[in-house]
Amino acid sequence: MLKLSDILIANQELESFEELFPLIQDVARSGERFFRMDVKPPYPDTPDNWEDQLEAAFSGRIR
Repeated sequence: MLKLSDILIANQELESFEELFPLIQDVARSGERFFRMDVKPPYPDTPDNWEDQLEAAFSGRIR
């Protein structure tokens, strides 16, 4: 199971939510089947609907 906290820890160079979004898409394309959003992304540009947007990125829906 892919956890958001693991992605954030492994990619500490990310500086914005906009940089996180395509990374979630790439991980999903690599074959990961489950995604758990266990923390809120710590970026100033994180939108209020961040969970919906990351779920859309993971499931392949366009944002």
